Amino acid sequence: MEVLFLAKKTITFFVEPLGLILTLACIGLYFLYKSAYKKAKFFLSSSVLLLAILSYPPISNSLIKHLESQYPKHNYSNNIEYVHVLGGGHYDNPDWPLSSQIGSTSLKRTMEGISIFNQANNPNMKLIFTGFPGSNNQTSNAEINAKIARIANISDDRLIINGNPKDTQEEAIFAKSVVGNKPFTLVTSASHMPRAIKLFKDLGLNPIAAPTDFKGRHKPLFSTPTIASFEKSRNAIHEFLGIAWAYLVR
Repeated sequence: MEVLFLAKKTITFFVEPLGLILTLACIGLYFLYKSAYKKAKFFLSSSVLLLAILSYPPISNSLIKHLESQYPKHNYSNNIEYVHVLGGGHYDNPDWPLSSQIGSTSLKRTMEGISIFNQANNPNMKLIFTGFPGSNNQTSNAEINAKIARIANISDDRLIINGNPKDTQEEAIFAKSVVGNKPFTLVTSASHMPRAIKLFKDLGLNPIAAPTDFKGRHKPLFSTPTIASFEKSRNAIHEFLGIAWAYLVR
């Protein structure tokens, strides 16, 4: 399973924007050193053009807003027993405060989960955190997120923590073992929600979408390329590829 996970991550890198751009550039440089100038121009120009297109704010925002618009803000009136917060990344460093160790994505997901939990005011409600440690970390993302919940005065007997799932598919499998076919609230980034909902429903689960971490913005047509916009494009394409893969292996 570990080998398959690493293989999937490696393949994903080369078909996503950064890996694809670097691959095109490297091929272009190869042909340049071989004095095959027409081929070199084609691949180098393609890499630069792709970088410019994906870094252009109107395009990147359009891509990510297409994903984020599929599920509206959560209706806090839902009477449910479980709130499942998906993992989102962190970095272990004992010299940093917890607020700096937890990633922005994880923090937003966790705060949304805590908000739903508190507003429901249901004495039987459980807050589920999943997510593995990730590279070079000893603490799981699930445990890091749970620490934020504890700061919000949510007791351990109301928390379900599993730091083993490595991806959304494994998080869905664990959720099924806990909630069965009961409706529950699923908290993740708005751009990730379409893929997450599909993976959970394919296992027979009944998630209620609670999207957060919205990133789509309205940008004027005449905008300059930015790194932030490229990251939005990368994120969106990652999700589109994930959704396509989910349909292929169904």
